[in-house]
Amino acid sequence: MTKELEHQFVTELENNQNIVHKVCTLYTNNRDAHNDLFQEITIQLWKAYPKFRGESKFSTWMYRVALNTAITLYRKSKRSIRTQDYDSVIFKIKADEYDATEEEQLKLMYQAVKQLGDIEKALVFLYLEDKNYSEISETLGITEVNARVKMNRIKKKLRTILNP
Repeated sequence: MTKELEHQFVTELENNQNIVHKVCTLYTNNRDAHNDLFQEITIQLWKAYPKFRGESKFSTWMYRVALNTAITLYRKSKRSIRTQDYDSVIFKIKADEYDATEEEQLKLMYQAVKQLGDIEKALVFLYLEDKNYSEISETLGITEVNARVKMNRIKKKLRTILNP
């Protein structure tokens, strides 16, 4: 890779690294696993960057690579080792930024989403990131109609999980 291409990659990664952190939070249960997944996604992005053609936004391409990497590693890890429970991870949030109710609701939502399947998690993540169905379908490689149908089913599933 040329220095210019390397510089472009680093700049884009720095500008969009929150995408990777959010994917890591969704697919991991502890800080070490989060860091490992972040590193693996970064490596996969680096390897794939020379093939990035710019036909979509960098962030859309980044979502796709990050989610595919996370799903692949998640499926491999499910076969071998169980990670630490989500409840044991403590988030440091200033009391004046969030009220306890909002924090508890967020925790319950994450717990519910973690019960979903791999693709369902990815779809919910993109939906909560305010991506439209066109972007979701492009990122996940499914049709827009399929994305809408799946999202409606997921909403029902989450309602059942959250309100038994």
